[in-house]
Amino acid sequence: MARHRSDHPTPGELAILRVLWSRGFGTVAEVRAGLAGSEDKGYTTVLKLLQIMVGKGLVRRSEESRPHVYRAAVTETATQRRLVRDLIERAFGGSSAELVLRALDEQPASVEEMKAIRRLLDRTRGDSK
Repeated sequence: MARHRSDHPTPGELAILRVLWSRGFGTVAEVRAGLAGSEDKGYTTVLKLLQIMVGKGLVRRSEESRPHVYRAAVTETATQRRLVRDLIERAFGGSSAELVLRALDEQPASVEEMKAIRRLLDRTRGDSK
């Protein structure tokens, strides 16, 4: 079965995006240093992932200086939303409620998280009146 090319980030690409989201920008060496367990990822591996990510439109590369500087081209929120929408469609048949129920069943929310969920539910209920 052939896989379609996805613009969704892979787990390795997400790790790189997290570094760029927190730092704002970075060279290959800086991104590699920011990765947890970076000793497992060689410089050329991180470089290749960044090159792929440029092709996918996930990061931008500034070629004005050497070494090149990379920045996230997508926001963390937009990326999370895309991934969640895809997960809801593929794994939960389009049901947001099923996703939430499964997520809370797998990992219970903290008191603070439950308060935030309650505020969201109250706000949503207010919108539907």
